[in-house]
Amino acid sequence: MKIKLLFICCWLGFVQNILAQDTLKLSITEAEKRFVASNYQLLLAKYEIEQAKADVITAKLFDNPEITHENLLYNHETKRFLETSFATGQFNTQVSQLFKLAGKRNKSIKLANTAVKLEEFEYFDLMRTLRYQLRSNFFKLHSLQQSAKIYSGQVKALEQLLQASNKQLSLGNIANKDVIRIKSLLYTLQADYHQIGTEIDDLTAELKLLTQINASTIIETVAPENIAGKTNEIPYALLLDSAKTNRVDLKSAQTAITYAQQNLKLQKANAIPDVQLSLVYDLKGSYPEKYTGIGISMPIPLFNRNQGEIKKAKIAIEAQQTAYNQVENALSNEVFKAYQNAKRIESLMGSRDQDFNQDYKKLIDEVTKNFAKRNISLLEFLDFYESYKENVLQYNQLQYERINAKEEINFVTGTTLFK
Repeated sequence: MKIKLLFICCWLGFVQNILAQDTLKLSITEAEKRFVASNYQLLLAKYEIEQAKADVITAKLFDNPEITHENLLYNHETKRFLETSFATGQFNTQVSQLFKLAGKRNKSIKLANTAVKLEEFEYFDLMRTLRYQLRSNFFKLHSLQQSAKIYSGQVKALEQLLQASNKQLSLGNIANKDVIRIKSLLYTLQADYHQIGTEIDDLTAELKLLTQINASTIIETVAPENIAGKTNEIPYALLLDSAKTNRVDLKSAQTAITYAQQNLKLQKANAIPDVQLSLVYDLKGSYPEKYTGIGISMPIPLFNRNQGEIKKAKIAIEAQQTAYNQVENALSNEVFKAYQNAKRIESLMGSRDQDFNQDYKKLIDEVTKNFAKRNISLLEFLDFYESYKENVLQYNQLQYERINAKEEINFVTGTTLFK
């Protein structure tokens, strides 16, 4: 009895694990919410921002005062250690404070604040890139899942047709070569179906990684809403202006120039020596006894005037200006390419009959029925089936490319012109 109970418990546990693989119906809106809330790359980027903010706190801090104390170790006359009394001891104490000149502290604070802006721009540019990847993967996955449904239906229909044809073959009503051709078509469809399944698995894994969905969850994409707006309704010049205004990587490149300029000012300030003031008390080692003095010290900028760091800072400004020009040039090309691609796909989709797919689906159903009744030949049947498959795949691919083209415009302009 105990063995039976143990077996039942194990079986229930196995069933529970199977049932735990839930199917999640995921919309693009829900996917974005999960992405923003729990994506690990975004969370790591936020930590980088917080670390940069900590550098601002460090830049605002003043240097700590220093204290030095020198005491008589051993008095050979009294044979005592560490005496501090006026009669037989001696010690010297000094307190000093460093004062930075030429506004070094304020310049360091400005530089640290600019570094925070750079990290924030890196974060938002990462979000822009990952969001485009998320949405592109989602729409591609939805397109493949729709194609997979078509393949699944075709495979089932051909399996039924093959079963019926085998019966007719046994009765001598059809030739064996016809059955072989049907099998060949079925095996081809099964192989294509398997290939689509592999692509779906790859995209699903990427989507789960971006949204932190449990690995064992099966994702079923919900039909995305048609993205409003047509590409030809927005002029290219407006898209380019939007990109120059909103692209975070361009803002980051501009801020990098500012950072280099601020660093040059700081390095020039570092060429000016800092001053250290000190207060000294000496018990008996100076004149007069119980000596109290004030001191000042600073290095003489005779050889080292921070020439190397100043030159590096000047070169960094030129380098960052070049990097900015590169980003701006790449931006213009990306916007123009995305605009042309979207217009071309929009024109292609506009030239298609919107009822063509439904009409074709009805036609292929009738073709299948007529072939089963032997009203059309096998060659005609196979030709219709192949054309139908290619048309469905092409239509789903165009639908994806149409949506993705608008997503790409949003990506290259740093906006949400198409929602």
